[in-house]
Amino acid sequence: MEQKLIKIEKIFNKLADIIGYICMVIMFLMICDVFLNVTARYFFKYGNVGLQELEWHFFGIIIMLGMSYALKEDAHVRVDVFYDGFSLKTKALINMLGVVFFILPLALLVAWLSFDYVVEAYESNEGSADPGGLPYRWIIKAFIPFSFYLLIFFSVGYFIKYLNLYIACKKGECK
Repeated sequence: MEQKLIKIEKIFNKLADIIGYICMVIMFLMICDVFLNVTARYFFKYGNVGLQELEWHFFGIIIMLGMSYALKEDAHVRVDVFYDGFSLKTKALINMLGVVFFILPLALLVAWLSFDYVVEAYESNEGSADPGGLPYRWIIKAFIPFSFYLLIFFSVGYFIKYLNLYIACKKGECK
């Protein structure tokens, strides 16, 4: 049973790494977009609303997908005043309870409530209100429920990671 949990944890880690690589590529594209916008604006006196909007679209995607990768890397915000002093076993228990009582309910709520928001944007063919802006705003809005469903998925992997640690600590094999 424990070996299966470790294999499952590794699968979740590999999938989360793929999300991290996707974020890395989008970050590169965003940097290129900003560079082009700034260069065009200051050297050639040319501005493009669509390219400016693309910057925040890229940034939004990075933030929304990056939540799952940050969870895998344990890089999310945490108040470490008390947490740092706890044993690994206690930390594992706190993280598992955090998934069950905080991450999953919030992620389910946002994913569920944001779905109608995306459908409304799709049905109305929402686009930018600015001339020259980007059409199909529903695509970026679709990342909201998608990213929270992804967070739910990776929360399971996070839970398994700390379940493995908890089991190891119970056996006296804490790393």
